[in-house]
Amino acid sequence: MISNLAFIHPDAKIGNDVIIEPFAYIAGNVTICEGTWVGPNATIMDGARIGKRCKIFPSAVVSGIPQDLKFRGEESTAELGDNTTLRECATVNRGTAAVGKTVVGNDCLLMAYSHIGHDCLIGNNSIIGNSSSLAGEVSVGDWAILSGGTLVHQFTHIGAHVIIGGGSKVRIDVPPFVKADRDPLSFMGLNLVGLTRRGFEKERIDEIHEIYRAIYQKGLNFSLALEFVEKEFKSSPDRDYILEFIRKSERGIIRAR
Repeated sequence: MISNLAFIHPDAKIGNDVIIEPFAYIAGNVTICEGTWVGPNATIMDGARIGKRCKIFPSAVVSGIPQDLKFRGEESTAELGDNTTLRECATVNRGTAAVGKTVVGNDCLLMAYSHIGHDCLIGNNSIIGNSSSLAGEVSVGDWAILSGGTLVHQFTHIGAHVIIGGGSKVRIDVPPFVKADRDPLSFMGLNLVGLTRRGFEKERIDEIHEIYRAIYQKGLNFSLALEFVEKEFKSSPDRDYILEFIRKSERGIIRAR
């Protein structure tokens, strides 16, 4: 059902069973896939690519131009995966020449007043809490939770299965599977509740725990700690992901509290 009180540009591509409520605005260079709901007063701007069965709540804005002084009007997109929800007043800016697109994965929840800056990459099943803001070119792994009021510095990377406490300032990278809180943001242990809920077996959790004990509690600098982990722990997807994430970090990773 498409309200005759909504503005929909004739070039917009609207899938089957899409509902567009009164006073929504849909620009021309837009694709909205089947089953999506666009609430009243939502704004979908040029470059938006919205997946199936998404929910765009009132006053949310998808694909606004980047808040980046280097932006020169280049073609770019803001892409939402299937089953993703943007609550009231959430904003997702489109990309710049740096990456060309901003991507929010499948089954994500962007709570009210949250902001996703240009060229960000948000993994599947992630939750961005109320009033949290991500600057440009931030990456967030699958199943990450950023609690309300989290502020993330540009170019920062946050690993999969991370939970970050409310009101945190994320200035450097947060490796996967951990809890992070305090100011300055610090390693607070594993995200045990999240890992258990997602079906991680005890043996798998224990191994991840031992890896982080080696990294944070043996008194080694990070380079030596990673060498120790690589030598003492057999290769596994979790071990290799942790090693790769930390070694690729350009901003450095959080330290123990």
